[in-house]
Order: sequence, then structure tokens, then C-alpha cells
Amino acid sequence: MSRTIITTPAAPAAPASYSQAVKAAGLVFVSGTAPIDPSTGQVVRGPVQAQVAQCLRNISAILEAAGSSLEKAVSATLIVADEEDFAGANEEWLKWFPRNPPARQGAKMPVRIPEMKVSIAMIAEA
Repeated sequence: MSRTIITTPAAPAAPASYSQAVKAAGLVFVSGTAPIDPSTGQVVRGPVQAQVAQCLRNISAILEAAGSSLEKAVSATLIVADEEDFAGANEEWLKWFPRNPPARQGAKMPVRIPEMKVSIAMIAEA
């Protein structure tokens, strides 16, 4: 099986320990993506809704670089820092996926990163 490493400057760079995404087996596996504005390199401040939107903009750019899109998303993992933010994250999520959303699981962040309220990983059809 061949695999292709996906990278785009339209989303925050991944650390050296993992790739923004990997395309393999007809799917695109997007790593956990932070709410970082790629033009500033800073975490977007504000409510969890703003951070979910930034994560999804970043994921959209990564999927586009792989020849895919959010419309082809099949699974996602939504990781929140605080359980209280889950309702707000869902509120924003539904704006991006109003019908036929991907399968999704939730988790709590194992490590606190200053100002970061959410991270999202996704799998989409290539």
C-alpha cells in the first residue's frame, strides 16, 4: 500500500513528530488539528465556537491539499479541554455539518495547552 504525506501552508505546520495528514487506502487521515491561525501562528482566542471554526478551516485546507473536502468526511474526533465547552462545540459543528455529519467521537484533552479549548482529527474519503 502506498501512502502520501499531505502538507499545506494554508494550515498550521505539524511538529516534526507527525504529519498534517496521510493519504492512504483511499482515505485521508488528518492529525489532531489545533485552532491556530496559520497566518499568525497563534491560537485563535475567544469562545470554543471560534476555535472549532478555526480547526475546521484548517482541516478543510488540509483536505483540499489532499484532493478531498469536508463533504467527504467519514469520521472525526473532537477533543475538548473542558466538558463545559462541549455544547458550544456542538453548536458550531452543526453549522459546518447541518446534514449527514460524519461519525464522531469525543474526548477530553490529556494535556492543557494555554488558550487551546479544542482539537479535531478527521478521516475523509480521498
